[in-house]
Amino acid sequence: MNNDTARNDRVILIAFGANLPTEEYGAPADTLKAALRRLTEDGDISVANVSPFYETAPVPVSDQPWYVNGVARLETALSAHDLLARLHHVEAEFGRVRRERNEARVIDLDLIAYGDDLLIEEGGIQVPHPRMHQRAFVLLPLRDIVPEWCHPQLHRSINDLISDLPTDQEIRKQS
Repeated sequence: MNNDTARNDRVILIAFGANLPTEEYGAPADTLKAALRRLTEDGDISVANVSPFYETAPVPVSDQPWYVNGVARLETALSAHDLLARLHHVEAEFGRVRRERNEARVIDLDLIAYGDDLLIEEGGIQVPHPRMHQRAFVLLPLRDIVPEWCHPQLHRSINDLISDLPTDQEIRKQS
């Protein structure tokens, strides 16, 4: 096992985003903060670190409002399957309705990585997230909290993945 892989061993990462306000929580950033708090309420998940929030243009490009995105490092004994189910449950609590891919949304919680686990099930869980390495809105906040992270399937460093991003993804760190 190389040093990069060893560093990933217990790193559980989620990406979060929203571009629509909610009636209960307001602006997307406030909704995301509330969702992260909600994840910890049952006591079996703790948030070890949260990236700064970023404002990002929709990917693929569309006329939707810009998103607020970030990444959090979690600590939990839940399995990857159970954690993903919890993420989907919290999304539903916050008003997420899944209709079509890449639509505007009040909340999106994605399991990005679960240590070095590689889970690919037809029509089911995929870890690491299959498009994470193509998304500035995942990679830049991820680098903020785990700069030494290495993609467990592609075996590439976070900086290498960032250098390969398309130049048309607009992103800026919120102040």
